[in-house]
Amino acid sequence: MSVVDCRGLACPQPVMTTKKALDQLKEGELLVIVDNAVSCNNVERFAQSQGCSVEVEQRGKDFSLRIQKGRGRQESELPQEKEKVKKVVVYINSHLMGGGDEALGSFLMKAFLKTLLDLDTKPNCLILINSGVQLASEESKVLDSLIALSEKGVEILSCGSCLDFYGLKGKLKVGVVSNMVEIIQSMMEADRLIRP
Repeated sequence: MSVVDCRGLACPQPVMTTKKALDQLKEGELLVIVDNAVSCNNVERFAQSQGCSVEVEQRGKDFSLRIQKGRGRQESELPQEKEKVKKVVVYINSHLMGGGDEALGSFLMKAFLKTLLDLDTKPNCLILINSGVQLASEESKVLDSLIALSEKGVEILSCGSCLDFYGLKGKLKVGVVSNMVEIIQSMMEADRLIRP
């Protein structure tokens, strides 16, 4: 049985680590160990969504999830796969995710972009406007994720007016300087628009 120790990993890494391990597992069992109830619930829901059966056992502060590949919901019970989306655009209008505490918003944006990078399906385009352009500029804490997304074929458009406003026009490190026409056109042509 394969064992994956996710203790000490912050959300969403336990789920992403479990996903990678399940992708590599042809058949059989996977044992995932986490150190909190939230991670346990997230990993359990993810594994079940992949058609696996899950048994959970708590040992002290740790949770052991015994995941059996292929024994969850039967194929006929799973929702029918919808037609593939052709163009997905992610629209980011702030360097923070959500409202409220700035430190939390910064952490959530970093986690969002890292998770986006780890997923099998990538968006076609990221649109950065307003303070979102700071993410693709010098001294950004998420440059590595954005550069990796760009290398995987994700187009990154940063609003030129926004870069000017924040004094970042010459400091863009990934993607291209864009304009409102191109930004609107990308949004209008999208089959799905995601706004974190």
